[in-house]
Amino acid sequence: MIVDQQFGRAWAAYCGDSCEVLPRIPENSIHLSVFSPPFAALYTYSNSERDLGNCRTDEEFFRHFEFIVAELFRVLIPGRLVAFHCMNIPAMKERDGYIGLKDFRGDLIRQFQRQGFIFHSEHCIWKDPLIEATRTKALGLMHKQIQKDSSMCRAGIPDYLIAMRKPGGNPEPVAHPEGITSFAGMNPPRDAEGNLSHNRWRRYASPVWMDVDQSRTLQKDSAREDRDERHIAPLQLDVIERACFLWSNPKDVVLSPFMGIGSEGYVALEMGRRFIGIELKQSYYAQAVRNLAHAEEYANSQMTLLECEAPMQHRSDDWLRCLGWRDSIAEETLERAEEKGI
Repeated sequence: MIVDQQFGRAWAAYCGDSCEVLPRIPENSIHLSVFSPPFAALYTYSNSERDLGNCRTDEEFFRHFEFIVAELFRVLIPGRLVAFHCMNIPAMKERDGYIGLKDFRGDLIRQFQRQGFIFHSEHCIWKDPLIEATRTKALGLMHKQIQKDSSMCRAGIPDYLIAMRKPGGNPEPVAHPEGITSFAGMNPPRDAEGNLSHNRWRRYASPVWMDVDQSRTLQKDSAREDRDERHIAPLQLDVIERACFLWSNPKDVVLSPFMGIGSEGYVALEMGRRFIGIELKQSYYAQAVRNLAHAEEYANSQMTLLECEAPMQHRSDDWLRCLGWRDSIAEETLERAEEKGI
């Protein structure tokens, strides 16, 4: 059920379950999907029984997540990519019966492959082990464990950006004839030898990203008031910006089936893309709508917001109709909301 929906000039946000919203999107209509999925039971996002973060076991999580992956394969344009952020999950003695790591990254890759995706690329995103140790109190990262028994010591857990490609030829090449004209990340390369775009690409093409600003998240940028919703694990904006630059064109439609507070849409709109976001938790959704409206206002001021080529003179969701979106979606949503007394 779609609880609420909001539209901007180049974005659409839906409060509902991705399993129910994704089937409404036409096949072969999404240019890029960027998101961070729920990390199985590692975090508690809400108390909803529909929330993937509330699955009782890993097997239950992947059984439900399979529906999302299948729909992503259907809606994605051939030759285009899904880029998801993830990390491996600590195994805990009280929950898993042992202390170690679970190959969540690998399990996700294999699930996408089973649905027909091609493993295209991956970037390992460095994180400071001291910050992780301070936050999680993980035994394997404590300095005192070195002194006691270093056989239980381990490396910190990095983030990953995994790119999975839908087979087929890309009908709309993502071309950068002027090279890389800006840089997302810390310590930008200098134009010492007149090869600035080459130096930027060398950093982007690195299998390990050491230069992602971990503090540059929408959580920090959007926390203007105490009542604003903070996402428990916001995705770094540098990572989203790099994904959108590498794998999408201006005017392309970017999709996030786990929108959270709208980080992917915020960046996509600022970069002149269009955006569809789906979020189950109503407080996250409300904050996402505010963030998307703010990004749209900024994009308008910079004249980077590009409209659908068909005229948009009546309804704010006309650009979705240009993609073949089901005409009855708004009416159906209103009918269901009235039934629930919303």
